[in-house]
Amino acid sequence: MKDDSKVTPGDCGDGEAACHRLPDDRVIVEAVMLLKGFADPTRLRILCLLSGGEVCVHDLVTALDISQSGISHQLRILRDAHLVRSRRSGRHVFYQLADRHVRELLENALSHGEETA
Repeated sequence: MKDDSKVTPGDCGDGEAACHRLPDDRVIVEAVMLLKGFADPTRLRILCLLSGGEVCVHDLVTALDISQSGISHQLRILRDAHLVRSRRSGRHVFYQLADRHVRELLENALSHGEETA
């Protein structure tokens, strides 16, 4: 009787062909940074607030009841992950989602969260 629990190279197909599906390391690092931006409840809440359009930092502070320095720290992480962009108008800084890809990622993550909740 053959023991199927032991897998030897070649049993699962062409491993070399699978390696060709791997993106460049640079792309992997950028994707990980992007996903880390989503991996915090406060940052996810900020992204949800921005999904409705542009919001100033003051309004984010009020909506989330977090200090301005706390919001600024989270926004810096979101900017570094290329998830948001900002513009200044006088003394106010306004943030919005970086692009439609971010919106789609957010919608998909929330939709998937609803399925599993």
